Amino acid sequence: MTGAGGLGFEDALELARAGADVILASRNPDKGAISVDRIRREVPSAKIRFEALDLADLNSIDGFAKRLSGQLSRLDILINNAGVMRPVRRMETADGFELQLGTNHLGHFALTGKLMPLLKASGGSRVVTLSSVAARQGAIDFDDLQASHKAYDSMAVYAQSKLACLMFALELQRHSTALGWGVTSLGAHPGALSSTELLDNAPGAGRRVPLVYRIFRAVMMQPPSQGALPTLYAATDPRAMPGGYYGPNGLAETRGHPAEARIPPAALDVDAAARLWAASEELTGVRFL
Repeated sequence: MTGAGGLGFEDALELARAGADVILASRNPDKGAISVDRIRREVPSAKIRFEALDLADLNSIDGFAKRLSGQLSRLDILINNAGVMRPVRRMETADGFELQLGTNHLGHFALTGKLMPLLKASGGSRVVTLSSVAARQGAIDFDDLQASHKAYDSMAVYAQSKLACLMFALELQRHSTALGWGVTSLGAHPGALSSTELLDNAPGAGRRVPLVYRIFRAVMMQPPSQGALPTLYAATDPRAMPGGYYGPNGLAETRGHPAEARIPPAALDVDAAARLWAASEELTGVRFL
């Protein structure tokens, strides 16, 4: 599970409650320790631990994958959940990628590729990659993937990154089917921005969340425990289909219980997905073996 707060915490809590061995991976060890402690208080029998992972740093991803490869014989579920949303200005990862694409998509692409041997060893593993309702407005700008050639629109770049996440989930299933990997890949989204720390913690010193957003969140948004359900469904329910996409079933998929979600037309462009995969391999240097 990537991401120690919000949806990641809720997913980890329920998986631990169900008896899974859970690794909570995050770049913030303090937040990770707090989340692990909270889960252990709620589930005294929980088998959970924290591992440091910075998705905005390919060296951190490589180190994390090597540690897990030395500790585990298989990996049954990988949930690509962590993300950043709408920094106040264009920022870059340790490797020079635009922060939102670099963290939300490229970081998880590299992580999944590095963990693929463990996923294959499971003999029936699942990879769930988190997208967003924002993906509906997304477009992959192959001429400017890093959003460096024009005025920076943080929301448009966020939507691009979340469309990329969904395209990756679908393309990963196509690769697994064609090459016989035995890995099931699915996408999920939590609905309207669940009441988490994602926007509040967007990079940028002194950022204030607009009052209109706070009012909207208080009135319209569902709690993280509800927003986590589509991810848990995709990760564990036998009815979840390979290559499926799941989100809430009510109010234009903004809230409710898990159901099949509408895949935006842009995410169904197989040629664009293959091009994005190739670009992601080139940028990260990670090949799926």
